[in-house]
Amino acid sequence: MKPTTLEEFYQSSALLIPEDISREIGHFNVFKIEDMLAKVKKTGEMPYNRRNYYKISMIKGHNRAEYADKVINIEKNALLFASPKIPYNYLPQDEKQSGDFCIFTEDFLLKEKSGVVLDHLPIFKAGGYPVFQISDEDAGDITAIFRKMHKELSSSYAYKYDLLRNYVLELIHYGQKLQPATALYPSHTASARVSSLFIELLERQFPIESPQQKLHLRTAKDYADQLSVHVNHLNKVLKENTGKTTTDLISNRVVQEAKILLKQTDWNISEIAYCLGFEEVAHFSNFFRKQTAFAPLTFRS
Repeated sequence: MKPTTLEEFYQSSALLIPEDISREIGHFNVFKIEDMLAKVKKTGEMPYNRRNYYKISMIKGHNRAEYADKVINIEKNALLFASPKIPYNYLPQDEKQSGDFCIFTEDFLLKEKSGVVLDHLPIFKAGGYPVFQISDEDAGDITAIFRKMHKELSSSYAYKYDLLRNYVLELIHYGQKLQPATALYPSHTASARVSSLFIELLERQFPIESPQQKLHLRTAKDYADQLSVHVNHLNKVLKENTGKTTTDLISNRVVQEAKILLKQTDWNISEIAYCLGFEEVAHFSNFFRKQTAFAPLTFRS
């Protein structure tokens, strides 16, 4: 499917915040999933080509969610939280899909407006719990919040964006209450701290936004040097806390970004290889094939 820009999609499919207001408050919009899927089916175009905003989705249907290195099979209802700093995707497993989602920029929830810093919230942190399978009762409560969003966005109320911001915060807190206590109150051991700093350092390199951007940290030793620890210690800590080696975690994150760039940009393979830290296209192709069982061009097509 041919990607379109977010702006082009808005112009044809959604209520659009006036440009002068958007500059002041950041961006927000809300959609019905069934309307989105109908447009994709009709036009063959994806509604956006890069995930450069935060997203909260209430999905009803059988789906598979891919979030960083996690894969979650969703049987019925799910609440999903997505950050532009972590790759994600959800794949419908049947045609009975419905629900709602809202998107917003960091500016929309600046601390001086909302009292929160998005990337400090457990729900949006790397290594957190962003996908929740929920009951019909919880799904009803969340759907009611989205219904208010749809109604308010089309209203003429002078302070509707403040109200919409409160609805977004309500969804965020709803999700954080569903998280296990260990995610909300993490351990502060030295081991956990090193793991947390590694994940933060890894995610800070993404997303790749242009063919000129290049990963600066590519190997386990690069990260160990940056964190001022021995590479063997970093590997031991990550293995204990995540069950994966340093190299595994780096490779998983790089291949996730490679998939996004292959599917959502028209950059050639050598440009993508360069951005992801490969000096030779052949090295990137071998890496991608080993991780996915597909050649880059085969995966793109």
